[in-house]
Amino acid sequence: MKDKKLHYVHNYVGAEEFHVVSNADVPEGKVALAYEFEKTGEPDFKNGKGAAGKAQLYINKKLVGETTLPYTVPLALGIGSGVFIGRNSGSPVSQLYGPPFEFTGTITQVTVDVSGKLIEDSEEQKRAVAKVAMARQ
Repeated sequence: MKDKKLHYVHNYVGAEEFHVVSNADVPEGKVALAYEFEKTGEPDFKNGKGAAGKAQLYINKKLVGETTLPYTVPLALGIGSGVFIGRNSGSPVSQLYGPPFEFTGTITQVTVDVSGKLIEDSEEQKRAVAKVAMARQ
């Protein structure tokens, strides 16, 4: 989140940044934000390139931004890399911000799915999440 917009930046080994930003402001209050990567090509490991694809941003399940990634990073980058939630105290992913770049809102749930399959919430899962939310109020 930056300037009321949802952003995603893919940093290709510090050499290039691929950026997509939402075409709408993120509304205040409880919001579901999502990023999806849709693979559109095969990796080229010989030349250090991961799979091509589409980077897609969603606000409350509505597509609000997308861009084409010509390639991605083809491997994991070690101890300092990974997923950071709500704060980035290390090296910034993008030149768009500086650390610690803390999110000041409330994050109630984060799901990271690398299976390649569509995430579908069952009614049972929705009821369990609602029950926990009600208990916290």
